[in-house]
Amino acid sequence: MQRCTKCLVPDSVPGVALSADGTCNLCRDERALAAETALAEEARRGYEADFHKTLADCRGQGEYDCLVPLSGGKDSVYLLYRLSVELKLKVLAFTVDINIPALAWDNIKRALRKLNIDHISYSPEHRFYRKVFRYLLCNQEERGAVYTLSYVYAPLFEGDAIKLAIAKGIPLVLAGYSPGQPEPERMLYEFSRQLLCETDWTPPELATCGEFSAEELGRFYNPRSYPAATQVPRYLAPFHAWPYNQEEIMRKVVEHGLVATSKHANPIHSNYPINWLLMYSDLRTFGYNPYAPEFSSLIRHGKANRNYWRLMGPVVDFLIRKRLGPGREVTRSMNWLGLTADDLRITRPRGAYDPVLEPR
Repeated sequence: MQRCTKCLVPDSVPGVALSADGTCNLCRDERALAAETALAEEARRGYEADFHKTLADCRGQGEYDCLVPLSGGKDSVYLLYRLSVELKLKVLAFTVDINIPALAWDNIKRALRKLNIDHISYSPEHRFYRKVFRYLLCNQEERGAVYTLSYVYAPLFEGDAIKLAIAKGIPLVLAGYSPGQPEPERMLYEFSRQLLCETDWTPPELATCGEFSAEELGRFYNPRSYPAATQVPRYLAPFHAWPYNQEEIMRKVVEHGLVATSKHANPIHSNYPINWLLMYSDLRTFGYNPYAPEFSSLIRHGKANRNYWRLMGPVVDFLIRKRLGPGREVTRSMNWLGLTADDLRITRPRGAYDPVLEPR
């Protein structure tokens, strides 16, 4: 595998081609890159204007102005700081306690003490998640493990946040997604009202495979289970509206005392442990780290440090392949799920787990 000398995107990523000087087609087309950057900035400014108007409209309407899903990563921790300290909002933090590592829990506790923010932690029954993870990894859709699990795991904890916001009458759910997260077809700054108010979030493949009971499938958010007059919150990603720089956020959460050290701000150490197994599976299947295109896009647009990822990208991939250091989570997760490397396979077509966009 070779990587672009400018943005570090691997040449094995579909649609990427390196020239003789080692630069990729995405970097070489400077006019297209400039146009893409300009359009993204224009969209960001529009999101920013909407976001500030939204905060003004929602401020002071209830016990809390917003609900923030808190994973313990740098982005969700820094989002708490900006909302509560800089914008003076009444914030309720919410954590779904599934697969959160000890380091991220340390970040959560430290930030909550520092910011004096109310917090709810929900610990759902783990057998269901183990069953879902195992099924998905053995029946991945063609875009691989990270994509497959993201389309099912994220809607579970996103749905939990929406349910809590409805129950408490909170008008906004504000998530710490960085630009490029989640998948653009799911969200650019905001989940659509159709998705929030009309669409059953139960993954079609799980509903039809015969492996899951009605009770288990009921874990997914379904607006059709609520009365018609239910006030459903808006679900926004403020980092899509604000200028974003990954390195700056990693520095600021340490400076503000929200996390203990730069290691605690590093996504390599604070991410969900199951992610190491997902990256391992996709490295085996595709030959490159599934997060490489996302980070390369941030580098191309000046939102991530090229020198940092030039060194850390190969290190992370080595640790995953060899199951060393944090890469030992690959073995731990496979043992927890009762899987072997050969069980990690693609068996479903593209889009098998995508949410249905029409009301059901």
